[in-house]
Amino acid sequence: MDHPRYATFVRPARPGALVLLLHGGRSDALEPPPRWNLPGLRMRPFARAVARSCAAERPVVARVRYRHRGWNGERADAARDAAVALEALVEELGDVPVVLVGHSMGGRAALRVGGHPQVRGVVGLAPWCPAGEPVAHLAGRGLVLLHDESDRMTDPRGTWSLASRARAAGARACGVVLAGSDHAMLRRAGDWHALTAAVTRGLLDPAAMPPKVAAALDPPAGSPATLLTPRDVLSGAPAPAPAGGVGGGRGREA
Repeated sequence: MDHPRYATFVRPARPGALVLLLHGGRSDALEPPPRWNLPGLRMRPFARAVARSCAAERPVVARVRYRHRGWNGERADAARDAAVALEALVEELGDVPVVLVGHSMGGRAALRVGGHPQVRGVVGLAPWCPAGEPVAHLAGRGLVLLHDESDRMTDPRGTWSLASRARAAGARACGVVLAGSDHAMLRRAGDWHALTAAVTRGLLDPAAMPPKVAAALDPPAGSPATLLTPRDVLSGAPAPAPAGGVGGGRGREA
């Protein structure tokens, strides 16, 4: 389905959930993303991995279409566009659970709009988490934030700090530390895809959450956010649900 604010990758005949992907961008840029936008294209394998893993939940898998390439300071254009796309989709789909999956600038946007009442959780992929980002609205949500320790585009220390602050504000939050990757998630790409698919499924269906992630999301009160390794997550992840009956098409890239 074509829509000015989102592109649809997968649309089952009877949708039971929504996974909304938010790609990266720039700190400041008012021009629109090009048609063949590399950060947008990078989300395609994530869409496929999530659709396979979450087949039993029958999610619509869609991607936000940004009007501008950048965040642009107080304008927070990516967050505004995410909010509009989310509202349009939930108006159409009804009362379905939602998981937001955002990379870099898209991770910041996903966290900003994660307080929507239908959002179960946010998966942040090397998210841009400057000091002072709001977290109170994330109370009750599950946050799983993935970051490579050597990332020089976005600071993993900011990610772990936000996870701990969000926990203190009532969110269920943990981190997953990757090593030997990069900000674009090209090195160890398979791990990025598998981790995202596993925790997205777990946020939609708590019974499917890998056990060590489930434990990390609910540590003792007052403790900082737990940091896991990919092995911690993937060694206990349930097998993907059968994909029978799930259909849909890819949206046109903006």
